[in-house]
Amino acid sequence: MPWTSRKTPPRPRPTTLRAQIDDLQTRLREAETHLEHLAITRKTVTGLADRLPAGPPGPPEHPNYPRIFDAFNHATGPLRAKDVCEALGHELLPKNVEGTRAKLKRLAKLGILAEIDTGGFARKQ
Repeated sequence: MPWTSRKTPPRPRPTTLRAQIDDLQTRLREAETHLEHLAITRKTVTGLADRLPAGPPGPPEHPNYPRIFDAFNHATGPLRAKDVCEALGHELLPKNVEGTRAKLKRLAKLGILAEIDTGGFARKQ
């Protein structure tokens, strides 16, 4: 006899309900495990992202760097460490030239200057 609105629907058997409950509990445990894994992944990714630099690195903090940039702004071609030393007003002693060359190499490594040839540096365009 078909079900009508006057009669109550047939009740599922207790074994059927228990099977459905077991299935739902299994699916809930799997979802909770997946959520825990996502939380661990998020924590890992956030920790790694905190280690990345916020943006491209700027020039190092040193009073000579603005003066070095000024020398390149007034130059018509590539400069050598000796030329930059003269522009900074340093004596042309080996220690001054080598210190300036190290600064120019650092700026080239940061992508601020370009090393045109061995020892020649120019502002990147």
